[in-house]
Amino acid sequence: MVGESYGPGVPRVGMGFDAHRFARDARPLWLACLQWDGTGIEGDSDGDVAAHALIDALLSAAGLGDIGMVFGVGGDSAGAGQHGGPMLERTVGILRRRHATPVNASVVLIGNRPRIGARRTEAERMMSRAVGCPVALSATTTDGMGFTGAGEGIAAMATAMVVVSD
Repeated sequence: MVGESYGPGVPRVGMGFDAHRFARDARPLWLACLQWDGTGIEGDSDGDVAAHALIDALLSAAGLGDIGMVFGVGGDSAGAGQHGGPMLERTVGILRRRHATPVNASVVLIGNRPRIGARRTEAERMMSRAVGCPVALSATTTDGMGFTGAGEGIAAMATAMVVVSD
């Protein structure tokens, strides 16, 4: 049971990570529950690394595994073709059925593009709406190192706090 060894009302923190390469085709770019200008991200779903990392953080905090356990893996999985926002909402529904309530979350994007500054507030609002708690969004680069620094892809890390009530 979720929170069994900690008792009700104890905050729990989870972490999540996701990384994808940029697509070579003309698919749309989805990130932090928003569509952006530019080349899309490869993945079975929309490739939204921010949403996917946040899903893993929420599930981890609640002791419910990871995104693959909920949505499956591959082109015929439950997550195939899905957008990050509805996937987050479905994840929160699973948490709530297990008496776990998200109370705070943070996501950091790692990559050279897109530049999020002008749309940060909009992205935070969309993710917060999907999760039902405040979600902060930040971004960084890797100063030219690795696949994100070379512009081949993008990654995200997330933390989430949930409170288990039962």
